[in-house]
Amino acid sequence: MSVAALPSAADLFGRRKYWAHRFGIAPFLPMSRAEMDALGWDSCDVILVTGDAYVDHPSFGMAIVGRLLEAQGFRVGLISQPDWRGTDDFEALGRPNLFFGVTAGNMDSMVNRYTSDRRLRSDDAYTPEGEGGRRPDRAVIVYAQRLREAFADVPLVIGGIEASLRRIAHFDYWSEKVRRSVLLDARADLLVYGNGERQIVEIAHRLGAGELIDALTDIRGTAFVRRGPPAGTIEIDSTQVDAPGRVEPHPDPYAMESEMRARAAAAEPGVAVVPLARLVKNADRARSVIRLPSFEAVRDDRVLYAHASRILHAESNPGNARALVQRHGDLDVWLNPPPVPLSTREMDAVYELPYQRVPHPAYGEAKIPAYKMIRFSVTIQRGCFGGCTFCSITEHEGRIIQSRSEDSVVREIERVRDTVPGFTGVISDLGGPTANMYRLHCKSAAVEAACRRPSCVYPGICPNLDTNHAPLIALYRRARSLKGVKKVLIASGVRYDLAVESPEYVKELAQHHVGGYLKIAPEAIAEGPLSKMMKPGIGSYDRFKELFDRYSKEAGKEQYLIPYFIAAHPGTTDEDMLELALWLKRNGFRADQVQAFLPSPMATATAMWHTGKNPLRRVTRSSEDVQVPKGLKVRRLHKAFLRYHDANNWPVLREALKRMGRADLIGSGKHQLVPAWQPAGTGGVPAAGERPARPAGRLRPGRAATQHTGLPPRPLHGRKR
Repeated sequence: MSVAALPSAADLFGRRKYWAHRFGIAPFLPMSRAEMDALGWDSCDVILVTGDAYVDHPSFGMAIVGRLLEAQGFRVGLISQPDWRGTDDFEALGRPNLFFGVTAGNMDSMVNRYTSDRRLRSDDAYTPEGEGGRRPDRAVIVYAQRLREAFADVPLVIGGIEASLRRIAHFDYWSEKVRRSVLLDARADLLVYGNGERQIVEIAHRLGAGELIDALTDIRGTAFVRRGPPAGTIEIDSTQVDAPGRVEPHPDPYAMESEMRARAAAAEPGVAVVPLARLVKNADRARSVIRLPSFEAVRDDRVLYAHASRILHAESNPGNARALVQRHGDLDVWLNPPPVPLSTREMDAVYELPYQRVPHPAYGEAKIPAYKMIRFSVTIQRGCFGGCTFCSITEHEGRIIQSRSEDSVVREIERVRDTVPGFTGVISDLGGPTANMYRLHCKSAAVEAACRRPSCVYPGICPNLDTNHAPLIALYRRARSLKGVKKVLIASGVRYDLAVESPEYVKELAQHHVGGYLKIAPEAIAEGPLSKMMKPGIGSYDRFKELFDRYSKEAGKEQYLIPYFIAAHPGTTDEDMLELALWLKRNGFRADQVQAFLPSPMATATAMWHTGKNPLRRVTRSSEDVQVPKGLKVRRLHKAFLRYHDANNWPVLREALKRMGRADLIGSGKHQLVPAWQPAGTGGVPAAGERPARPAGRLRPGRAATQHTGLPPRPLHGRKR
């Protein structure tokens, strides 16, 4: 990773340990008073509250945060999946000496509990036996409220992916309205966004040294509430940075130079107002803060919402981001710039903390599905520079890739081999948010620190991006040569537009690291949705498939790609979905599972969904409008196109094809999409004389699936998946 031009940061493990380090390492972070007593603790310094079951594994956020704080010398307790209907569970470990840390868990609680069609899920992979209903909706807010009831004066820090993606005013899909920052609803003192290692360590040490929580306003990667900017602040109206133009019928909030002079005369003491002509070029960036349109403004005006989303994403590079501030009533929510990425040495140390790599013994023999999925996997990197607009990874983990050393990864594989119960010789994944961004970085540290592109690979691969896959190939070869390791599979998503830059990598992958099927994510094939997703054209898929098939055949293996697609994404028309359905049929794919686009908070695609505008370009009243397939009827139709082979979908598809003037696609010919007849017992009540159902027959090779959006398929730590 190239970080020479990024801001400097204190060594994550360079501080003097807190005095409580003398108690040593806990077998598991205690979840009861009895465990605390066994460790000789009279109290905890920090208590973490999480919506997940406690699995002491580095794929689980609270395990990383807890073990990291323990390594700093703090006594850390953990409250897992508390009963939120009262305060008893929140009081179980007593009052922490420093602060409570709260997260909904590895997944957003709303995504975890509801489908993209807002239907209640019956299970929860992060709960023993997959039991549903063990965490509340909007878990961060609810947990924080119970803690305020029980311990009103104890500092409260919220984090994890749920808090991270709600750090400013955001569109909430489940209530269909713009909600204010979760920081205010939770009544928390600090919000940690992104991967929180640097932030949480600094918070703990400074509180441990006697500082007050209200004084911790200078920590990167945090948000807090204040009533006014500090003296010397240079305040820049966001509409000067990317002016969307005059707004009607509301009063014009976009300050012209005459208005700037008037504002300067009436400015609060200590706040400098920058004339339009000078703007940012001459500003002291360290003292600059960009004022976003207020919560009330973005709630009431969709153009301003899209504009605010565009500015937020532009100010996401830790090398050049400025602080952001957004008014909520009479309070300001202040967002400091993103944290400095971890170095390779720091990443190694974080992932080599003394995790037990199994669930807490309190769960007995109960199975935790999420743990079963990742127990034999190893994270090799974090971050993603793809910038897909529907995904939360870049917004949460950042687009600068942070990679572990090869030696560290190998040591963890050996620990899995030697210590994890049930290991049979197969490593289920070496990856992270993506499979093949390991050690990829910008060729120039100066360019990396100054760049404001939302993606390094769209609309094409940036010439400054080093796409050398040699370090990853070397890691794969070393991993599979380890004694006792029979096979190393790659389950993380492969970024195929990068992979085709290295045919040797595709060969290595196809011939040694695929178990028959490989999942990849074209997401769409039409330019309309692809341009709104910031995904490559289907030509990249075709080139990857050609290489994958060739190298699989050379190895004598029959292997298939499983493409993932998203239904009802902004920018998608009925015609786009028809084109995709015909492509699927031509290529012999049948989608096993179909998921429609889920607008996760703060995502660029969610801004498109809510506003009908495209924040990837300058937003004005007359700027590009985005086709948004809203409404249950159109979402069901788009999902039906993906499952064209399901007889239950044929009536709605026949109706749509007739409406679209494509009745020629109704029939039993190879070129046609759905038959004119309907099997008995499908698609509603069968008409008299209907043909009986035909046998389904054998599925053709290559099944297709879809990806819902936002959160990756494997747990991330966010403290983050």
